[in-house]
Amino acid sequence: MTEALADKLKHLPTSPGVYQHQDAEGTTLYVGKAKNLRSRVRSYFQDGRPREGRIQALVKKVVDVEVIVTDTEAEALILENNLIKRLKPRYNVLLKDDKSYPFICVKNERFPRVFPTRTVRRDGSLYYGPYTDAKAMKLVLKTIKDLFKLRSCSLHLSEAAIEAGKFQPCLDYHIQRCAAPCVGYETEAHYNTTIEQIKTLLEGKTGELRALLQDEMASLAADKKFEEAAEYRDRIAALKKYSEKQKVVTDEQVDRDLFALAVEREDDVAVGVLFKVREGKIVGRQHKVLRGIEGAEDADLMQRFVDDHYAGATFFPDEVYLASELAMPSAVEEYLRDARGKRVEVRVPQRGEKVDLMNMVEANARLLLGEWQLQKEKRDEDRIPRSVMALQRDLRLKKPPRRIECFDISHLGGTGTVASCVVFQDGKPRKSDYRTYKIRTVEDGKPDDFQSMREVVERRYARLLQENGPWPDLVIIDGGKGQLSSSVESLKRVDVYGKFPVVGLAKRLEEVFFPGESQSTIIPRTSSSLRLIQRVRDEAHRFAVTAQRKQRRIKDLRSELLDIPGVGAKTAKKLLTELGSLKAVKAAGEAEIAAVTGPSVARKIRAHYDAAPPEAA
Repeated sequence: MTEALADKLKHLPTSPGVYQHQDAEGTTLYVGKAKNLRSRVRSYFQDGRPREGRIQALVKKVVDVEVIVTDTEAEALILENNLIKRLKPRYNVLLKDDKSYPFICVKNERFPRVFPTRTVRRDGSLYYGPYTDAKAMKLVLKTIKDLFKLRSCSLHLSEAAIEAGKFQPCLDYHIQRCAAPCVGYETEAHYNTTIEQIKTLLEGKTGELRALLQDEMASLAADKKFEEAAEYRDRIAALKKYSEKQKVVTDEQVDRDLFALAVEREDDVAVGVLFKVREGKIVGRQHKVLRGIEGAEDADLMQRFVDDHYAGATFFPDEVYLASELAMPSAVEEYLRDARGKRVEVRVPQRGEKVDLMNMVEANARLLLGEWQLQKEKRDEDRIPRSVMALQRDLRLKKPPRRIECFDISHLGGTGTVASCVVFQDGKPRKSDYRTYKIRTVEDGKPDDFQSMREVVERRYARLLQENGPWPDLVIIDGGKGQLSSSVESLKRVDVYGKFPVVGLAKRLEEVFFPGESQSTIIPRTSSSLRLIQRVRDEAHRFAVTAQRKQRRIKDLRSELLDIPGVGAKTAKKLLTELGSLKAVKAAGEAEIAAVTGPSVARKIRAHYDAAPPEAA
């Protein structure tokens, strides 16, 4: 951190506002909001503070911070959202642009038109959406067309032009799709009443609209305008049909927005889902993909998703339900209160039917995330991940290591030695190919990692030789030169040495050893290949330790059974396999045990546990 930056941090205001981290060229790297600018911005530069890799990389590049003070957190929310969309900073969580989805526009003009669009303009028009489900949008537009008589032309219907008689009724008028305001057959006031009813429908308030139409029908019938009243009757029937297609989720006549996230850290992506509930019915669902989420907590991601939605919203509900907490809930509450004119409840349901409702929204988020991953797999089928290409470059390999196998050894004081082999395909774990090995050639209690590695490597590739692959593009041995040399001996013994590259990974992760080379290869700390190797090594270690603990636990359980006269190792293993656990064996009746061991041994087991004090049993 430069002296100028350090001095600037000392004098930052304590007000709410927005901050921009900038690099030496003045490019904005990150935009954030804060309730207290000084406290929030200085937290990035505190020594000893744990940071994710993305934030560490950001802080190294920051040479200046620009702040904009706002009066309230709500103002900071809007400003932050606008700056992120305009600047697209590299280190911010970015959402897929709403403009890729259609909206329904109520045009700001005399005798407004209602039509779908993908272009949002700041011209005073109202935009409803975005509609991520095109079928839902088409249903709404069809319902509007069935219910109301609206113009579809783009004529400039000024008062002077209409009075001058410049226009003639078109086909829509003759088939009763339009009331012909272009020739003065419909007044502007009556047309605007229709537009207000359409807005009510687009906001999802079908019950309120039905009540309005019923009042109009009753009024016309009272005035003996039966033909016009019949038109309203048909509108009410069409509205009822539309309303029946909406799913009822609660009997409460309230308007709610329901937000949930599904996060996949491996793919550096999250999917946010919003369900719009109006008068107790789901009237719409929309989702957005959040990219570049490394280092961002779930609360930050939820905050970004919610902020982005309400920054461009035209309708604000009575209640907002969240599947998880927000990073700055007060900013959202303040903004919604100002926008709606009264308090909007923002909370995470904890019990009852509301939790079930949020579970449904989360299930949809997970489903959409799965669809995104499936599409990504199709797009990336022939695309090699960047980290794999970086590993090829850093280790100077002849081809990209798309299939990586890594070995690790685990034991407890030399006992219960277990080896693991994990497989990564295109930078991702391929768990169906994972294997664990019980070491046979090392005496229990006398640890020998070199011999253990010789055994497991030989067994692994002798088997692959017999089955003819699939062969790895790179083999990683977790350990130094000794383990690597032992592995090379085994590969030569089964005659597969040279078929694929093999390296040893020293305790210092950035050091990689090749067979026959005294000097290590250093992987740059900033390279994505280092993170890939770290993930592979950590997964091999985790898998080995898990297997070793499981084996030790089973051994401990067997040893207790072996204390019972007449129970041997095979019988103990069979009991644990058939009944599932030692606790189940203790609780089983004599007949149940006899079905596994025979009646004689069953009597002895039951007598052993029946005679034991409760604490021991």
